[in-house]
Amino acid sequence: MPMWLYSTAVVVSDRKKALRWYCDVLGFSVLDDDPEHWTTVGHRELGARLHLCEAGSKGFRRRTGLPANSGILLLTKEPLPRLYRRLAKRGVRFTLPPKEVPWGWISKFVDPDGNEFWLMPAPK
Repeated sequence: MPMWLYSTAVVVSDRKKALRWYCDVLGFSVLDDDPEHWTTVGHRELGARLHLCEAGSKGFRRRTGLPANSGILLLTKEPLPRLYRRLAKRGVRFTLPPKEVPWGWISKFVDPDGNEFWLMPAPK
């Protein structure tokens, strides 16, 4: 039986605040919600989801103050420089503005809790 990615956890300090950011700023939708522990966001037709997992305020990421490279790659069909401008106007903080490298385009941004995301164009 083949395996595939279903959900990736993203540690957040305040799930309700994070939910607003992921939906209002990045344009994701709420896919599942359990008031006791978790909320997942994403795009229903694309299959994968982010599991917003609330952690205590003493978590490692918040103690160091450094962005946490989540290793999560988000793909877009929108040209990366255009998406960068649109998200930057909404207040998204980029740790790496769009940059063309020999194998394509790459960019990185952080959420309000310092989780760092990779952003690349979707394969054609």
